[in-house]
Amino acid sequence: MSAKTSRLARFTNLEFVLGASLTTIICLAVVFSDVLFPGGADKIDLMARLAKPFANAAHPLGTDPLGRDVLARVVAGGKISLLVGFTSVIGAVIFGVVVGLVAGYYRGFWDMLVMRFADIQLAMPFILLAITFIAIVGGSLTNTIILLIVSQWVQYARLVRGSVLTLREREFILSARAIGVKDWRIILQHLLPNLIGPVIVLMTLNVANNILLESSLTFLGLGVDPTIPSWGGMLADGRTYLQTAWWVSVFPGLAILLTVLGLNLLGDWLRDSLDPTGRTSR
Repeated sequence: MSAKTSRLARFTNLEFVLGASLTTIICLAVVFSDVLFPGGADKIDLMARLAKPFANAAHPLGTDPLGRDVLARVVAGGKISLLVGFTSVIGAVIFGVVVGLVAGYYRGFWDMLVMRFADIQLAMPFILLAITFIAIVGGSLTNTIILLIVSQWVQYARLVRGSVLTLREREFILSARAIGVKDWRIILQHLLPNLIGPVIVLMTLNVANNILLESSLTFLGLGVDPTIPSWGGMLADGRTYLQTAWWVSVFPGLAILLTVLGLNLLGDWLRDSLDPTGRTSR
């Protein structure tokens, strides 16, 4: 093994360790939030309002203007962000992969129709799509997830379609057709397994992106209900206190940063691991 390859391997391992550690710690904290904070994130203590961080063991990250524990609310807000991130990606993957497989394999009118619709949607700015969608159906947790699915299925459809267009002309696909294998068996047994790698990498990166989008929409008042603890909502609530109580906004922002960083590192590691050609040319 050359020195360059050895350094690359160590760097790749570091990406995995950091990404997996950050993601695991945050997910565990969110899953066991009820055990860690039995009082909940909405417990009000006006006598302790705007308590400074690191000054009180009962509120290690301080409190907000209503005396609610910032650490408990940050962890509780992670439930919303992770739920939106993972659920919206799963929905976009299911719809986009099915559409991309059918369009790439059968071509013709269906392929032309889907791809032209995809081009139109990609030409529309996300914020314009979000404002239009929320104005019609209203803002809520479910509608935020649906919005992200609608806005991102195109990425998976185009990725899968492009790969299928290449794979459908390969010898093993042509041989399967020649011996009379049904189309659905070719799609499920021969095409789909060859698409899993790129789709998983895109999924990992999109979970991080969707967490950012959900936080941004909620910050603007277009996302999750303000009464539900969320990172975007905490940022919005604390912006008027930046000069007097910076911790109300800073710690939710750090939670977003660390979560997105961990998921992006995992995504980069997966991309390098599943694409040896791209890794050696990097």
